[in-house]
Amino acid sequence: MHQYRIRARGYELDSYGHVNNAVFYNYFEQARWELFQEKGLIGELTSRGLFLVVVDVNIRYQHEVKLGDEVEITTTLKKDEPFIIFEQRMKLLPGGKAAARARVKTVFVDAERISHDIPEAIEPVFLQ
Repeated sequence: MHQYRIRARGYELDSYGHVNNAVFYNYFEQARWELFQEKGLIGELTSRGLFLVVVDVNIRYQHEVKLGDEVEITTTLKKDEPFIIFEQRMKLLPGGKAAARARVKTVFVDAERISHDIPEAIEPVFLQ
């Protein structure tokens, strides 16, 4: 499980004064990039010529996020060969009220956009 925190910024707001729904996707994606960075996987994937590509996203919006609100995103991973599925939960801090949840299905592809199984060398690090 990985945790990432971010605070809502003014330029992310919509005309209703809360974070635009499309920005939630960006928050979830940034949490995944932070996970890759912390696990040292960005260089590993690059050296293998592999990219992790999103093939399906489902986001369930549960509560608005307003300017200055801090949220925490918890990310867990599931293996569904050849896919890795990110289960992500966003909650408001303090208090932990659910703001959104996402299910993001990904697959490894090479430069020719051919899909690959989860590399054995990466799997133990990635799915801890």
